Amino acid sequence: MDVGERLKLVRGRQGLSQRELAKRAGVTNATISLIEQNRVSPSISSLKKVLEGLPMSLAEFFTFELPVVAPSYIYRGADQPDLGGAGVQMRLIGSGQPDRQIGLLRERYEPGADTGVDMLLHQGQECGVVVRGEVELTVDGQIHLLGPGDGYYFPSALPHRFRNLGEEAAEIVSANSPPSF
Repeated sequence: MDVGERLKLVRGRQGLSQRELAKRAGVTNATISLIEQNRVSPSISSLKKVLEGLPMSLAEFFTFELPVVAPSYIYRGADQPDLGGAGVQMRLIGSGQPDRQIGLLRERYEPGADTGVDMLLHQGQECGVVVRGEVELTVDGQIHLLGPGDGYYFPSALPHRFRNLGEEAAEIVSANSPPSF
């Protein structure tokens, strides 16, 4: 997916200049310009910060052009939108579900990938379990190394970050409520 082109389209639909979006999001005008030109690939936390200026969630950003269909109860792997970027894949299960109260993600972190140097912050709670590989999870300044079978549960308002320091891809199944993606 072309994140830069999508951001430009969404910004244009809302009638915002790059400068106005940058001001609303608390980033520089150059940041918006570089993303839209695909000269930088924003981390999840950076893109989330930019989208707060619209305001729009990551799920809305990546799925806004999908056709409206009757509710489904099955979400095939190929149909799950990817909300990640830069070595991080975040497949959303339940996209388009009316009144979705849970954000369920199937996450994959390539070696060296992370959610970004800016810590993630949002309302609610999140939990998950590492299915494969090793993940470094930082929550409120505390660093934890998690392996297969290890789980986590914390208030999402605490600053947090996920990183794969291993040599193989890491996979996590996670949930958050209320859904922030």
